[in-house]
Amino acid sequence: MFEGEERKHYEETNFDAEVASYAPRLRGRKLTVSIAFVAGTGFTLFGYDQGVMSALLTAGQFEKVFPQVVVDSSHPNHATLQSFVVAVYEIGCLMGALSNLWVGDRLGRRQTIALGGCIMIIGAILQTTSYSYAQLVVARIVTGIGNGLNTSTVPSYHAELSSAAKRGALILIEGSLITFGVMLSYWASGSSAQWRVPIALQIVLALVMVFGIGFLPESPRWLVKQNRNAEAIAVISALEDKSPDDAEVRRTYHAIRETVAIEDFRASSGLGGKHALQNSKRSPLRKLLIGGRSQHFRRTCLGTILFQRLGLSDVTSRLIAAANGTEYFLASLIAILIIDRIGRRKLMLFGAVGQCITMILLAVLGSVRGTGAQVTSAVLLFVFNSFFAIGWLGMTWLYCAEIVGLEIRAPANALSTSSNWIFNFVVVMVTGPSFNNISWGTYIVFAALNALIIPVVYFFFPETAGRSLEDMDVVFALAYNEGVSPVQVSLRKDVPLAGSPEADRILGNIASIAGTLFVWQLYIKKQAILRFLCFPETTLWSVKLFLTVYIALVRSLVR
Repeated sequence: MFEGEERKHYEETNFDAEVASYAPRLRGRKLTVSIAFVAGTGFTLFGYDQGVMSALLTAGQFEKVFPQVVVDSSHPNHATLQSFVVAVYEIGCLMGALSNLWVGDRLGRRQTIALGGCIMIIGAILQTTSYSYAQLVVARIVTGIGNGLNTSTVPSYHAELSSAAKRGALILIEGSLITFGVMLSYWASGSSAQWRVPIALQIVLALVMVFGIGFLPESPRWLVKQNRNAEAIAVISALEDKSPDDAEVRRTYHAIRETVAIEDFRASSGLGGKHALQNSKRSPLRKLLIGGRSQHFRRTCLGTILFQRLGLSDVTSRLIAAANGTEYFLASLIAILIIDRIGRRKLMLFGAVGQCITMILLAVLGSVRGTGAQVTSAVLLFVFNSFFAIGWLGMTWLYCAEIVGLEIRAPANALSTSSNWIFNFVVVMVTGPSFNNISWGTYIVFAALNALIIPVVYFFFPETAGRSLEDMDVVFALAYNEGVSPVQVSLRKDVPLAGSPEADRILGNIASIAGTLFVWQLYIKKQAILRFLCFPETTLWSVKLFLTVYIALVRSLVR
């Protein structure tokens, strides 16, 4: 008896020493701020990179080196080449996001982000030294690969290292920094500096991100998944700035372990092999179809062109586009302050309603001639940006990371991000032709599709504010047990915290209710479908797909 107790004491002491050896250098608030800074730098780089090319398209020095982007009466076919040099970036991002399916869980979050940053540095160097259109296209693809890796990893990494109470604000900062990067790109590119200097500035941001990630800890969720439990406890302890023996630290660790244990149960209960493959594929493949995270890329990439559509001169359009990017950034700060108080659903509904009304007004003014209509339309584009910045800009990065379970978080975010780049590529390519063929009628399509978002959010999007990532597993499990919508359960105040005995019973009831592997598989499939319906990209992909088909039909009728 004594030997057994002595051995147990020795093992516990040895484990505690191992936990202490993995303690991060930073703790508490300093660690949280450092994580937010590095993650924010990655998204500032994202925004800067996507905006800089749009701002350079009409720059005289850039046009001298790349005459293929000059669109005039003698070279009407250059419109396609101009759109392609912007849109080809999406192809690189798609390749990077898809590659995360294989490298994401193997390398871990930190190494994947570092790899993406290094690839972006190589791409930025190639862009800066470009002397031909072909080299610029290849360089854009390379840069996109790195950005695809980062954008499909950073939100998950940041979400897994954030507390439930502050997660919304912290990740929405990333969305704001996208617009900050866009704003920088517009103002930097509008200066008298050579066009190579604004492009080369990407390298500085990438270096900050790569070196910064080296001082940060790995995600505790990924560590537990890799059975590196002592290191995971050390990270949780540092994030919460509490002792590893603290009850809250142990509850968080237990909740993560429970999630991993459920995955192991599925694998060991006959749900491995063919069935596991089917189930693990079904949810990510559905997320491949749920399209781009938002419409803001289309606006930022073609901001100058949209203002030119209002009849403004080239110089005036570029100046207003830069001012628009600045206002876009400032408006996004509002969401950071209120996201965790108001919640996700109300902000998404507010944004969708505002966007719909703005598009209706733009369509009406688009049918009217006159300076007054042009000025008002320009103001309304600012208003639309404000609604989008508050309701949707950072929301889709945040919500997707929150709603997906640990088992498929990395591949699901990789697939949803990759589908974003596919449909952004399509939208960038068709926006110009759509305005040429149906003019202000394009705004009517946007208005109708924004209206469709409202009921989808209301009926299918559960509230995630104030809940840990593991708490959402409890929400879906409780909804399944009671046979009600996850939306109803998410709005209740009596849902137990993940890792608590009450949550253990709820999650355990699934297995006892299932009784057979068939019913257990039914639960898994139903949960995957419910979570698919909860993705913001589900709605936004439908919007973009419908828009593309609609424009194609209109173009055929016009011809």
